[in-house]
Amino acid sequence: MNTPKHLIGIDVSSETFTSTVYDALANAYGKASDWANTPEGFVAFHEDLSRQGIHPDEALACMESTGVYAEALCYFLAAQNYAVSVEAPRKTKRAFHPDGPKTDPIDSRQLAEYALRFFDQLPRWTPPEALLEQVRVLLTTREQFTRQLTATKNTLTSIGRKVVRTPVAENALQQTVDDLKDRIKTIDRELKRIVTGHGGWGPSAALAMSIPGVGLLLTAHCLLLSQGFTQPLNPRQMASHFGICPRPRQSGTSLRGRPQSRRSGPPQLRKLLYLASMSLRTHQQSFRHYFLRKVEAGKSKRLVLNNIANKLLKVITAVLKSGTPFIPDYRSVNPLFLKKQWTAS
Repeated sequence: MNTPKHLIGIDVSSETFTSTVYDALANAYGKASDWANTPEGFVAFHEDLSRQGIHPDEALACMESTGVYAEALCYFLAAQNYAVSVEAPRKTKRAFHPDGPKTDPIDSRQLAEYALRFFDQLPRWTPPEALLEQVRVLLTTREQFTRQLTATKNTLTSIGRKVVRTPVAENALQQTVDDLKDRIKTIDRELKRIVTGHGGWGPSAALAMSIPGVGLLLTAHCLLLSQGFTQPLNPRQMASHFGICPRPRQSGTSLRGRPQSRRSGPPQLRKLLYLASMSLRTHQQSFRHYFLRKVEAGKSKRLVLNNIANKLLKVITAVLKSGTPFIPDYRSVNPLFLKKQWTAS
């Protein structure tokens, strides 16, 4: 894969964005320029690139993931046929000295340099399907309402324990609780309609939900991770992304720590997996026996639940890959498994 003639580093903020262009032929960086983070600013930026002789087919724009701040610019550049890459800020920062100066022009130049150094590894951003974006927004909104509901319930419980009662406050909090519950139910109905009623990914969603412990919310997150079940899911990569992949902690003779999960992935997904593993431990006989056996062998309960979550990810990916519903009493036909069974008998 050939490096584009022009690599554009873009540092995006709420009101403005700063761009720096690297010219591969001249092996030189251009001067940083500031633009308004508005549709008018996007047009002016595109026209300035055209005046410099930068053609969309020969350029790549690289920026950090800044949520909604960069979304409109990504859509605009993609519509103009620019190749766009959106990287996690943690990855771009690791490529440079952590104690160096920080300004918008420096950041945009570093993004252009990052694109040059790691061009062959950069993911290409494409506009997500509208329904997938709706699922993402619904999940985010539901999580926000759920947190508000928990906080309001806790406040209501605390006020209800006071000696001096305040009916007006209690009634207001109770109405808020009821309202939040209704809104969450409305979101769940819409999520179910989109996830299970879609002609393309509906059957795959039904396969995922046939697995014990996997509900609508976890299925919706898998839908987003696989871009509508069009991309294969890897259980190891998913475990690392969720922050539940145990990492060794050993170095020389002085450090002999237990493997630990970094627990720095998406908290909502990690919470759903934890709740799913708790459900499997309680209601599924095979997982319950596994849990009790490992705890009796001296393993911590949290570690065993983490193992169950990793096993669940393997089951999800296997069911989606095979296209067959979950079979509760399934037995592997792997020759090693059969040999083990024959030996035991």
